[in-house]
Amino acid sequence: MKLKELKKRPNIEQNKKLMNSYVYLEKLINELKKKEIPSEIVNSVNQDIEEINSFSGSIKDLLKQVRKSQSNILKLIEKELKLAPRNFYRNRWMAIGLAAFGIPFGAAFGASLGNMAFLGIGIPIGMVVGMAIGAGMDKKAFEEGRQLDMEINN
Repeated sequence: MKLKELKKRPNIEQNKKLMNSYVYLEKLINELKKKEIPSEIVNSVNQDIEEINSFSGSIKDLLKQVRKSQSNILKLIEKELKLAPRNFYRNRWMAIGLAAFGIPFGAAFGASLGNMAFLGIGIPIGMVVGMAIGAGMDKKAFEEGRQLDMEINN
């Protein structure tokens, strides 16, 4: 089974955000066409594409639908196929590192030095730790051929 194409819409050039999201979704679909994907995942992706192709609401609502479909497709392929765009894990782990490592490190610094103003020191430390973990995961995904040749944008 093949992935469907996004229907060309002449009125999307008026909205730059919609145009960028639409182009990104087209790139994502083209990258998925290069991979071997099971038919149940193809069906799910085709369903999201069909929702966009048959959408007849306002441009603002179309933008929401495109972003929702893009998010659904990315979550599905990451969960089921372990495929991810470039820097996907780095971006995800940067936030996790900030919350899971940075704030506790900062609280520990603040408590040990007796001044909770040092809470802010842990945040960049946590971000760097998270980015390092994520970059390692991105490198591993690249080496295993599980990385899509595109970068995520929102």
